[in-house]
Amino acid sequence: MAAIRIYEPALCCDTGVCGVDVDQSLVDVTATVRSLQELGADIQRHNLATDPLAFTTDDTVRAFMHVVGSTGLPLTVVDGVTVATGVYPSKAQLLAFADLTPVGAASSERPELGLSEKSDSGCCGATSACC
Repeated sequence: MAAIRIYEPALCCDTGVCGVDVDQSLVDVTATVRSLQELGADIQRHNLATDPLAFTTDDTVRAFMHVVGSTGLPLTVVDGVTVATGVYPSKAQLLAFADLTPVGAASSERPELGLSEKSDSGCCGATSACC
């Protein structure tokens, strides 16, 4: 099973409900991480304020912090590969990263990861000269 690690900026709490303005993305990711953990997924969150050592012991995260800094957080890493920066992955994406099937979905269904595939005519299509 894939090891999913989410590295977050310095937060006072992981739920997003500790201040005046509720951060819905934190509420959503908290619920999603807890539900994936209950399903047996290897997923962890690391907060820069409460777990700074996690940001220095992982080569991928250390390099990211050196180049981008905390302004690029959250950072999501799956088996040492960066899969998302600046935003939290959706529940469907995290389920896919964990190789789990959403409740009620057929096992052949795969959630959209938001990645684009290279076309036969180039990475941007025949009408674009971007690459």
